[in-house]
Amino acid sequence: APMSGRLMLVDSASLYFRAFFGVKDPIMAPDGTPVNAVRGFLDMLATLITRQRPTRLVACWDDDWRPAFRVAAIPSYKAHRLAPSQPAGGPDVEITPDALDVQVPIIAAALEVLGIARLGGAGLEADDVIGTLTTREVRRAHAAGAAADVEVVTGDRDLFQLVDDAGVVRVLYTGKGVRNLDEVDQGRLAEKYGVADGAGYAA
Repeated sequence: APMSGRLMLVDSASLYFRAFFGVKDPIMAPDGTPVNAVRGFLDMLATLITRQRPTRLVACWDDDWRPAFRVAAIPSYKAHRLAPSQPAGGPDVEITPDALDVQVPIIAAALEVLGIARLGGAGLEADDVIGTLTTREVRRAHAAGAAADVEVVTGDRDLFQLVDDAGVVRVLYTGKGVRNLDEVDQGRLAEKYGVADGAGYAA
């Protein structure tokens, strides 16, 4: 039987990138490490939990931001985000500010201390984790004769393809911040993008 209650799936990188660039004031740990993204990310989670009241929460993680299977299908996939002078045969290196890179492990540690599940997968990005968990939740609920209740939190419109009113799967789009979420269901897709459902958006 499916676990009951609302499942919130957070596109973690989407949020911590927003936090890094959104928290302008320099915030430093006692040792001088910047922590503005950590502070902003945790503030966003607190707002989401308080306002949406999820029963379950998963911070979905990019274990690989540019998976090989996507590059094989589309060689240009995220190529604009590759750091210059990539070593031949080495792992892809994403252009990210050093001040953000040092904060990502701190965010991971904070999630662990708070008891919030963080889930990634070898060779996968957060989108893959979110799609897999959404599909599993909808199938479990359907098998029990119920509707799921899934909220996907992201600033990535690619995930609109998961929207499914029958599912029930909504995307909470953070384009204007987590305090001004755009709740995307099929009605919103039709109104703003002229497509009937998430599959139509993906096409």
